[in-house]
Amino acid sequence: MGLEKDLPPGEALVVCFRPFIEHLAASSLSPKTICRHVDNLWLLGGEIIRDLNYTPALRKVPAEKLLRDVVGADGGPLIYDGSEEDQRSLDSTCRKLYRFLNQPQR
Repeated sequence: MGLEKDLPPGEALVVCFRPFIEHLAASSLSPKTICRHVDNLWLLGGEIIRDLNYTPALRKVPAEKLLRDVVGADGGPLIYDGSEEDQRSLDSTCRKLYRFLNQPQR
């Protein structure tokens, strides 16, 4: 359970994640793979919220910018408490999210 002040940025991150989740749902990926990506988005959101608590000035930054700052072509942020396998899985999702966020607008 997070803090009450974490709810607004968390909700803003969910808004950013929603189009990507809809994209995953419309893809040919298996339900298990889609669930893994959604779990990793939950982990990614938690890591971003953790950063907000360590650097309060980040609370003024829009959620989309926070997301774009931690997701790249090479993966995502280092997770605080997870295995190497967890990190690889998160990086896979973050690479896929990065490609989604940077695709040409249709």
